[in-house]
Amino acid sequence: MRRRSLLAGFASLAPVLLAACAQPPRADPRPGEFAFWRGRLALRVENDENTAFFANFELSGSPHSGELRLSNSLGTTLAQLQWDGRRALLRSNGQARAFDSLDALATEATGTSIPIAALFLWLQGQAAAADGWWVDLTQLETGRLLARRREPAPVTELRLVLEP
Repeated sequence: MRRRSLLAGFASLAPVLLAACAQPPRADPRPGEFAFWRGRLALRVENDENTAFFANFELSGSPHSGELRLSNSLGTTLAQLQWDGRRALLRSNGQARAFDSLDALATEATGTSIPIAALFLWLQGQAAAADGWWVDLTQLETGRLLARRREPAPVTELRLVLEP
């Protein structure tokens, strides 16, 4: 008897649980609020080695306090960037290194300057200015973002594909 009522209870919860799994369109946070995005990124840097980097990413927080986690296709964390008003940390290969600024941290992690503060605004659909960067937000509704920097060198291209 108890088992039957337990099963009936689970059966009545099934539509609620299925509805919870559905992903409604994400409302973009207002500037300064906590945000979360995940997907894939491709970074190409036209330097002596013509560096190309591909990873899964999770970006959370805000330009003032947040985290960027990069992982490979198997889910292994390649690097974790964390920042707040006091510090910027890079964790990779079992080591943690502190930096004076988010820009210095991003440069160390990727080999070039990436405007992470502007990236939060770009992902919210705002074409925020970033030194030397041009951003294409025309495909953002389909989960794609393209940003390029021509000056200062090296020429850099950042492509993001967001997961729903």
